[in-house]
Amino acid sequence: MRKILKSLVIWSSLMLLFNACYNDNEYDLYPFSGAQCDSTNVSYSKTIVPITSANCNSCHSTSNPSGNVITDTWAGLSKVANNGKLWGGVNWEPGYVTMPNLGVKLSACDLGKIKNWINQGAPNN
Repeated sequence: MRKILKSLVIWSSLMLLFNACYNDNEYDLYPFSGAQCDSTNVSYSKTIVPITSANCNSCHSTSNPSGNVITDTWAGLSKVANNGKLWGGVNWEPGYVTMPNLGVKLSACDLGKIKNWINQGAPNN
C-alpha cells in the first residue's frame, strides 16, 4: 500500500510539474486567427507610428533617445530602419539588443508590418 501511495504521489507531482510549464496562449499559437493582419498595405503614419508609440517611444523619444535611437520621428526611425538596427532589434536577431528591451517580442503581425515598411525603403507616408 505504501509503495502504491508513493507512486501515486510521484506521478501526481510529475503531472503538476509538466502542466505548470505549459504557457501557450492563443495569439502565439494562431497569430493570424480572428482579426486579419494586413502587413501589405503599410504606411509610416497609419501603421508604424502606432506600433512605435505603443512599444518604443517611451525609451527612444526625441527627449529621451536611449542608445541614441529616436523612434518618435520619421527621420530618427528611418535612420535605424535603413541601417538594419530596427529590424535586428525588434526581430531579436543575434548581435542586436532585443527590443522592446526587457519586454515581450512584438507580434508576428507587427513584425510583418515593420519588415514590409523597411523593404519599401522606410518611406514617410
